[in-house]
Amino acid sequence: MKVGYKAVAGTALLAMALTACGGGGADKPKAGSSEAAKEAQQQAAGLAGSATNPVPYDQVAEGGVVKLALSGWQTQWNYNQVNGTHATTDDVIEPLMPLVAIANDKAEVTNNPDYVTEWKMELTGGKQVVTYKIHEKATWSDGKPITYKDFQAQWKALSGENKKYQVSSTDGYDRVESVEKGATDKDVVVTFAKNYPDWPGMFSPLYPASTNETPEAFNKGWIDKIPVTAGPFKVESIDQTSKAATLVRDDKWWGQKAKLDKVIFRGMDATAVLNAFANGELDAVEVPVNAADLKRAKEVPNADIRKAAAPNWRHITVNGSSDFLKDKSVRQAIQLGINRETIAASDLKDMDWPVQTLNNHLYMNTHKGYVDNSGELGKYNPEKAKQMLEAAGWKQEGEYRKKDGKEFSLRFIVPASLPTAKQEGELTQAMLKEVGVKVVIEPVPDDKLFDDFIIPGNFDLAPFSWLGTPFPNGALPQIYRTPESAENFGSNFPRIGTPELDKLIDQAAGEMDPAKAIELGNAADKMIWDEVHTIPLYQRPDIYATKKTLANYGSFGYSDKNWTTVGYTK
Repeated sequence: MKVGYKAVAGTALLAMALTACGGGGADKPKAGSSEAAKEAQQQAAGLAGSATNPVPYDQVAEGGVVKLALSGWQTQWNYNQVNGTHATTDDVIEPLMPLVAIANDKAEVTNNPDYVTEWKMELTGGKQVVTYKIHEKATWSDGKPITYKDFQAQWKALSGENKKYQVSSTDGYDRVESVEKGATDKDVVVTFAKNYPDWPGMFSPLYPASTNETPEAFNKGWIDKIPVTAGPFKVESIDQTSKAATLVRDDKWWGQKAKLDKVIFRGMDATAVLNAFANGELDAVEVPVNAADLKRAKEVPNADIRKAAAPNWRHITVNGSSDFLKDKSVRQAIQLGINRETIAASDLKDMDWPVQTLNNHLYMNTHKGYVDNSGELGKYNPEKAKQMLEAAGWKQEGEYRKKDGKEFSLRFIVPASLPTAKQEGELTQAMLKEVGVKVVIEPVPDDKLFDDFIIPGNFDLAPFSWLGTPFPNGALPQIYRTPESAENFGSNFPRIGTPELDKLIDQAAGEMDPAKAIELGNAADKMIWDEVHTIPLYQRPDIYATKKTLANYGSFGYSDKNWTTVGYTK
C-alpha cells in the first residue's frame, strides 16, 4: 500500500531570521493560550480539502510541458524499498506506475478503473477475502500483461517473511494468507489470515513481478533507473548528472489520454526553487514555510496561491538507540524541555495558516479522529525536566550536565539548505541549554539526510516531515512497531517500541469498525507519547504557487493526482 507516511526533509526556504516567539501582534491571542487554540481550530475547520484549479478534461488544452522541482534527488526509485519511500520518489512514479486505489480530498478511497475495473471485499467463512478484476488492457511497458502474478510477487516481497527484502513497511501484506489466480490471469483473489480494514490502500503503487521476485532485484533493480512503467507517461530520460527526470506521454496507454506532452522533474537546491518559479523555469512550487517567501510567491506575475488541509506534519524524531536517549525518562525530560508552541509560532508566523501544535501522532487537527493525547508530556515544563535529568544521574556541572564524566551533548541533524530546520535547531538548542543539555546543530547535505543519517541512526534529534495518506492507522505498524532488528526497522527511525504497544497496534490495524479503529489508534497514541518516540510540532501547511493557467494541479490534500487531466486552460 501507499505506506501511512512518506518522509520529506521539509520545504525549501530562503534564508531569513525569524523571532523565537513570533505569534502576532497585540490583537492576537497569545500562542499556546486556550483562546489561540480555539481560534486555530476554527481556522483549521475552514481549510479547503484541495486547491487545484479543477477544470473539466475537455476544457484543458492539448499539449504543453509542466516543469516541477524535486526537494531532493533520489537514486532509489522502488517506492516500497526503505530508501525509496520519499516524497521525491512518489512525485516521479505517480504518472508512471499503477495505483490500484485513488482517493478524493475527503479521503474517500475507490478502485482506480484504469487498473482495476472492479473490486470486492467479503467475509467468507470467517476470513476476509478481496477480489480484484484487472483491466483487460493493463500492460507493462515491456509488453507483459499486468496479472495476478504481479500482485502475488508484491505480497511475497512485502510480507516481511524474507528479511533480505529491505522494505519500508509490511502493512497489510503481513496479514495476507494467500494471493491466487481467480477465473483468469486478470482476476486476483487475496485471502487474509487476519483482518485488515485498510486493504484498499494495498498494491498502490504496484510494481512488476520482476521487481519483487528476488531481494537483489527489489533492493537494487531500481537504483538510478526506472526500467518498467505502466501509466499515462513513460520515461524519456533520467539524468543523474543534471538531476532531472523527463517523462513523456505514452501512446500505448490504454486509459484516458494525458493532456500534457511532457513533465520534467528537476532536483534542485532548496534555496533556488522559488527563484526558478519567479523566473519562469518552473510552473508550480511548494511554498516554503516562511512568511517572506509566501509574500514573494504572491507577487510573482500570473501566480496563483493554492492551499489545502493535508495529512502532513512536522516533528522531531528522537533516536532511542542513541546512548544519551535510551532511557525513557531522559527522553521525557527532553520532551518537557522543548517548547513546541514557540517552535510552531515561529515556523508558522504570518503563513495564513492555523498556529496550532499537533498533539496526536496519527490524526491531524483537521481529522475527525483527532484527540489531544499529549497529557503532561505535551506541556513545556523545564523545571520538571531538570528534576528528571537529576534523577537519571545527569548532574549539572557548569553550563551542562554530566554523568560518569561524560557531557550530555545531542546532535541535532538538519538539511543544510533548510533554514527552518536550522532555526528549529537553534530554538531547541536554547531551550535545552536551560535544562543543562548541550545541543550541537549539524548541517548535512539535503540528499544525504535520510540515507546517511536518519536511516542508519546516525543522529540524536532530527526534524523532518511525514507526508500522509487517507490511512492514518497505517502509520502505527509502519513507524511505531518494535523493530525486528537493526536491519529491519521499517520506518521506525527512533528504533523505539514495547510489547504492549505492539499488541495495541495489532488490534488497531485489524479493527474493521472505523469508530473502534480510531479509539484503538488514540489508545496507541497515548503510549507513543509516553515513549517519546517522536515529538509532534504542527500540521504542516500544504501551500503551492502555480501559474494561473495550470489546471488540476496544486495542493491536493488527501486526494491523489490524476495526471491525465493536468495541463493548461485553453
